[in-house]
Amino acid sequence: MLVASVAGGAVLGGVLTLLPWERAAPRAPAPAPGARAHAAVAAGVPASLPDLATLIGEREARLRARPKDAVSWAVLGSAYVERGRRTADARYYPRAERALRMSLKVRARGNAQALGGLAALANARRDFRAARGWAEAARTAEPGRWTTYPLLIDAYRGLGDHEAARASLDRLRELRSGPAVMVWAAAVYRDQGWREDAAAQLADAVAGARTPAERAAYLERAGQLAWERGDREDALGHFRRALRIDPDQRAAQAGQGRALAALGRTTEALNAYRAALAGQPSPQYALELGELYESLGLGRAARAQYDLLRARVRGAAAGGADEELVLGRFEADHGDPAAAVRRLRAQWARQPGVEVADALGWALHRAGDDEEALRFAGIATDATKGGGVRSAPYAYHRGMIERELTRYGPARRHLQEALRINPYFSPVHARTVREALTELGEPSVAEVPDFTGPPCRSARCA
Repeated sequence: MLVASVAGGAVLGGVLTLLPWERAAPRAPAPAPGARAHAAVAAGVPASLPDLATLIGEREARLRARPKDAVSWAVLGSAYVERGRRTADARYYPRAERALRMSLKVRARGNAQALGGLAALANARRDFRAARGWAEAARTAEPGRWTTYPLLIDAYRGLGDHEAARASLDRLRELRSGPAVMVWAAAVYRDQGWREDAAAQLADAVAGARTPAERAAYLERAGQLAWERGDREDALGHFRRALRIDPDQRAAQAGQGRALAALGRTTEALNAYRAALAGQPSPQYALELGELYESLGLGRAARAQYDLLRARVRGAAAGGADEELVLGRFEADHGDPAAAVRRLRAQWARQPGVEVADALGWALHRAGDDEEALRFAGIATDATKGGGVRSAPYAYHRGMIERELTRYGPARRHLQEALRINPYFSPVHARTVREALTELGEPSVAEVPDFTGPPCRSARCA
């Protein structure tokens, strides 16, 4: 009766009273910021910028006292890489390289952590050949280290070796499961054109993310995938959720700018882009904002963004990072197409990925060489050559090249495909697609293939 009375009183009073043997186990204290960032960096997943700053400060202090600590040098170098990537500040990359090479100097043999850090650094700098070399060395040093395989996937994708990327994903899945693995699976599936599978993997990754920074990063990727398929509202929802969780998620802020511009909410779009550039002055964001200004007839504002783009490319080069792809795209549409061709041919020689094939094909078209342009546009859009990703800009580029070559049937198909994939893919070029389709008109009888063939005299025709 006494127990019943106590229980009843607890319910009526709104307080649950536990008996001594029923007391809940104390919760473990939340990890400190530096520990959170260390766990994220070690696992190759996103960390928040404040946590990264704490981790960097802690490791720098530790290394002043213990300069022979190879692990701390590797952790510090990897944290610098992530900081540089998140802030688009290439000044962190030389610091990262010095720290990672110091780790190898202190302990050369079997130091897969430092080798992996150098692979991550090379990927961040868009030096995919070097990234492949460092990641393969890390795999040799420690074949069962699962965090090496995302680095290999990133490098192989940049080099256009999609079979090797898929093989690395298969090995990664043998070693590990969980949200980070799902994100890399989504990247490989996207490249193969399996958008629904990629979206499912990202949704599961968001649900299983362990930290706010990780969840925000995965929401940004899900938003980008929604944007690529032209779902403006869904993309905007993902980007907004990412920013609510992590206000430093600038990629989501730039994504918000894209989606808002496509929805006709121009003032909000401009504000989103400006905020993204303030926190992460990426040349790609400057190009997008410049083109948005241009579509609004604001030429002076557009030119200011293009000047920022050039300055950021120079700054990236000073830190060993390669932003020639963005600069080549800019030159093709807004500057010197011949210079774009020169830059992008050099890119193709270094890293023959699908992105570079598309950009080089478009630059060749803008420079007047449409026959060679079509070859590269074909690489970017032909699944048998690695171009399985469903991309509105790639389809647009190929269609416009075919139109110039008077291949009107394929041109019409690819321009229509661009609008089917994402009718809002560019504030400037989506309008050009519609104008080109209007000019091409409906297919003529001459464009329809003759499927009748010669008369059949075989008994099988009867």
